[in-house]
Amino acid sequence: LPMAFRDVNARRHIGLQQLSSLALAGRTLLGPAKSCKFVMDESTNQSTLICSAVRLIESLDLTSAAGQLLNETIQTQNKEFKTGMSTLLFLVGAWSNAVVECLQQNVPISAIVSVMSEGLNSCCERVQCLQMSIHDVNKELCSSSVRPNAFKSKTCRTGDDGLLNPQILLYFQKDISAPEEVIPINSCSHQDDDCHFNKCPVSPLTDFGSIASLVKPVDDKSTSVISGSGVTTSSCNKQKLSHSRYFSTLGKSHFSNQQGNFQGYVSGPSADPCECYGLGHLAMALSRGNQTGMKLLQSIVAYQQERAESSGSSRFNIAEIVTCCLLGLPESYSCVSSGFVTLISPEQAAVIKYFEDKALRILLMDGDLTEQYRHLGFNRPCNVRTVLEHPSLQEGRAGGDSWLSSMLDILISFEVNLVLVKGNVCENLMDRCIANRILVIDSVARDVLRAFGEVTTAQPVTYLTQLSASCLGSGAQVELWKGCDGRAMDLGELVPVRIKVRGIPLLTAVLTTTVASKMQLVEDQFWTSVYRLHHALNDEKVFLGGGAVELLCLSHIQMLAEQPLQPANKNAVKEFHNPWLAATATEYKSVVLQALASGWKQYLSVVMCNAAKAASELEACTSVDHHLKKAADCGSPSAYILEEFRRGNLLRGDSGAFADHGEGLKVYDNVTAKTEAWRRALDLVLLVLQTDAEIITGPQKNQLLNSHASSEFMFL
Repeated sequence: LPMAFRDVNARRHIGLQQLSSLALAGRTLLGPAKSCKFVMDESTNQSTLICSAVRLIESLDLTSAAGQLLNETIQTQNKEFKTGMSTLLFLVGAWSNAVVECLQQNVPISAIVSVMSEGLNSCCERVQCLQMSIHDVNKELCSSSVRPNAFKSKTCRTGDDGLLNPQILLYFQKDISAPEEVIPINSCSHQDDDCHFNKCPVSPLTDFGSIASLVKPVDDKSTSVISGSGVTTSSCNKQKLSHSRYFSTLGKSHFSNQQGNFQGYVSGPSADPCECYGLGHLAMALSRGNQTGMKLLQSIVAYQQERAESSGSSRFNIAEIVTCCLLGLPESYSCVSSGFVTLISPEQAAVIKYFEDKALRILLMDGDLTEQYRHLGFNRPCNVRTVLEHPSLQEGRAGGDSWLSSMLDILISFEVNLVLVKGNVCENLMDRCIANRILVIDSVARDVLRAFGEVTTAQPVTYLTQLSASCLGSGAQVELWKGCDGRAMDLGELVPVRIKVRGIPLLTAVLTTTVASKMQLVEDQFWTSVYRLHHALNDEKVFLGGGAVELLCLSHIQMLAEQPLQPANKNAVKEFHNPWLAATATEYKSVVLQALASGWKQYLSVVMCNAAKAASELEACTSVDHHLKKAADCGSPSAYILEEFRRGNLLRGDSGAFADHGEGLKVYDNVTAKTEAWRRALDLVLLVLQTDAEIITGPQKNQLLNSHASSEFMFL
């Protein structure tokens, strides 16, 4: 058997080396302080700015089997979680190198597979003590001090254009069911002698949770100064508020639309932080410093939570969020708009002038609007053969015109004004519809169709020939989209328009940038922030961030490596098929566990270097070792890590705190997404390891190598 191992190690494990090389390209994408990469498209000579492992892998030429497996693994992680791909990519490379080092020390493949798998499972169980429930996180974040300077940006107005301004998060609303009618805070219609909202500076971060500390009784004349923020609220204590969406959930407060004053109040100390809008703070703690995406997400959370209270729906519904990317506008124009914002051609936009202030009849199509389209699963009639006898070009045109005419006649007969199509639309039919003042929009997401169907009672159809009066909806309105300055935008080739219906829950995050190569990056970052909050709410818990989980894994692995082998039973040694393997099992366990731990140590070191918290990986490793020693001396590594995290001293380099966003803001990680990234990374490495061994030694020898241990390496 040892000769067989030497035969394996004498040859190069090409698959593991390929994984290591591919993962090396993504080192700068790790951590909150990523370094973006430009990817050049040789066919178009255009470059794209990327900052995620998914876009990197999509841009690489993956011709090898190992590269294809890596691509499938990352795509699976992205499809399920939309986060954790960079961690997965890095650990694939780190653990591939670690496995190669084990092979160079003649460690059996069966020992590598068994010990690494059991070690990872043990770590996943150990780090559960670093999980915090969403309730506790919200309570901690809501009770923290307000930092108005944490995020600075230009404030644009909120008006009757349907924009939910991410900067102004405290405003009045006429009707909850009509979110497009919003009164800006500077034009308070209930003002009296004591109303001084435009004189009272309110932090953009004060909307969720911390706003409770600003609420005082109407007759309270005291001055309230928020600790650490420099915000004086004496002029706000006497305000008579009504219709405020952010005060409606604070304890037992009630606001009367008729009287315009408080029916009850809660002061800051007595308010239950769980009743605050802590999801905005949680979104910030999960955003990794993505300011634009975080502010947009906070606006979405505020709107959806208010709607949830009035309708009893889900408090955060990711299916009600869509994006629209506008190239050519500054990033300060990014905002959230109610309804569906999309881009159409100038020819289509010309139709909108006929639709002003009109309720349109809307048609939803779940498929393509083309002559050749057939739904999935369509079976052509049996025993039917079509014979084409070289028809003339004129006859071909006549056949196409016949289909176009019949489709157009159907739309006109039912007086359809607006058609939303999930797939593609025939260009000739599009032109004819424009000529007849029918707006057809293609490539509409299924969630958008569902949202319009619910509020307009429209039922999607697959073919126009299925259309009936009961399938049509009504009440839709179309207008040119207006930006923060209240003006309609004309971007030349494409024109943004907004489709709205009273009561529709759909929200569009309008993402803008003037750099074409950055557009994809802005959209990816926004969706990452959205899905991090989504998965945190689904898990109902989060991990402590800032490297706390990885540091505890390192400490736990070191403890396991120092323990002697604990057989599952007294006869465990006799169960080994080879005495040589049993005699050196303890040595293998220690070596393999240290190799497993090296992946997390490299992870922490690279993140610290990327964030400029360490001048080199050597300095970063020294800092990690220092914390590991202090954790071991403490006697309870988890208690030490938890205390350091709360104090903001976790993995501090010489230049700052690793776990903060520069303002002492604690960060958190998703639980399931992180652990699944670990498991997928290790599963891929072990799969390639065993595949390489089978290629090198043959299937029979590899089966012999893999038959020696799973239950023998029990060290828990």
